[in-house]
Amino acid sequence: MRTTSTLRTVTLVHSTACHFCDDARAVLDELARTYPLLIDVVAAEQPRGRALMAEHRAAMYPLVLLDGQFFSTGRLPARKLRKILDAQTVGAVA
Repeated sequence: MRTTSTLRTVTLVHSTACHFCDDARAVLDELARTYPLLIDVVAAEQPRGRALMAEHRAAMYPLVLLDGQFFSTGRLPARKLRKILDAQTVGAVA
């Protein structure tokens, strides 16, 4: 089991009928089993979703933010996210 110094918030702005969005949600749910993640799912049709898309000038869905900062748009780079989460791991118990 891994322990980390802080709970990370991942914001997922998704759209209906978006397979990249569905894939990203599945990856984030899986990562949340290993890392302390709070997954904030926002529909793109909602005012907050539209505002986030405009603020980060995302060209496609999903928009993914890590602790409020732009992380990715489109297909989620899962290995890159895992690498960032691993780099912040305080300790791992085998």
